[in-house]
Amino acid sequence: MLVVAIGTMALIIVLSVFNGLEGLLRSLYGSVDPNIIVQPTVGKSFDYDSVTSDSIKSIPGIISITEVLEHNALLRYDQAQRVAKVKGVSENFVKEKRLDDFMVYGDMKLTEKNIPYAIVGQGVRYDLSINPRSDFYTIQMYYPDNIRPGMTNPESMYRFKNILPGGVFAVERTYDENLVFVPIRFAEELFNKKDKRSALELQIDPNFRRDEVKEKLKNLLGPDFKILTNEEVHSDLYRVLGYEKFFVFLTFSIIIAIASINIFFSLSMLTIDKKKDIVILQALGASRRLIRNIFLFEGAIVGFTGAFTGLALGLTISYLQQTFGFVTMGMETAIIDAYPVKLEFLDVVYSVLVIVLITLITAIKPAINASKTSNIKGLY
Repeated sequence: MLVVAIGTMALIIVLSVFNGLEGLLRSLYGSVDPNIIVQPTVGKSFDYDSVTSDSIKSIPGIISITEVLEHNALLRYDQAQRVAKVKGVSENFVKEKRLDDFMVYGDMKLTEKNIPYAIVGQGVRYDLSINPRSDFYTIQMYYPDNIRPGMTNPESMYRFKNILPGGVFAVERTYDENLVFVPIRFAEELFNKKDKRSALELQIDPNFRRDEVKEKLKNLLGPDFKILTNEEVHSDLYRVLGYEKFFVFLTFSIIIAIASINIFFSLSMLTIDKKKDIVILQALGASRRLIRNIFLFEGAIVGFTGAFTGLALGLTISYLQQTFGFVTMGMETAIIDAYPVKLEFLDVVYSVLVIVLITLITAIKPAINASKTSNIKGLY
């Protein structure tokens, strides 16, 4: 029973942590990413004009459109350099306040007094040793431009622009180590792509269904564009988390099944020890089915007691962690201080059902052996 209780407790806690991590990622991506993204089906950019903008805005439910133009570029700051994704965004991005809660230095501003500013990820800042408090150094951005065979002047092979660091954000490693936000006009000049856009990021009114808005966008824009919701953009990540959770559940179930062999041997020894009692029951008219059920109930008592004891302990520990956060991440740069935990009803149900099923299966063979004990064998 103790083994079953410990296994159930561990299974509930681990599944709750997985749920918490998935919930944390969904919360982060839901805050930073748009509700719907519009991207070209072929190529990396498309022409964008006021006619297209007005057509999209006419769809009910769309409350904001952020224009995006992004490419990889070489960044230099003082003596350090690295490649990062430079993402030019329109002023709607600032108004939507998607990054405001994740700013670790400075304000969420892209322009001030007609001066462009870059908002860099925490990882990019560390790699380039950027000091946002200093205006002495600027971030130098290089992008290859019109490279043709036979060119001998290196300076004509790239475009170059300077920009001041205005702030630093820290969301999640994927974002922090790769992204730099700049004004879209600055990106147009750097990439030499006037009136070109890589994507459109749309925010949807909460009172409207995203799937319905997505279908209307598909009908409006046609096959030249792909429209993805936030969930679809990160579908691979959520699918991997689901697989990991399933295999963790399977692994713990196998461990509990192996540990439940103790129940099998205990009931087998009980069958041998109670052989004379079984004979007496048979002499009093007990059927083989009754004797078999007695031992099955014994196994069920062990399984249910262990399962519900472990369930109570697991739920208590998970609730305390969720409320007070006793177990911390142990990192100053962590997104949250303590491990996230989230209890789900179906996880509890499946865990209890699997554990009780395992203990009942281990009790079947001893119960059948007990029912086969004959009067003659039991008399000696």
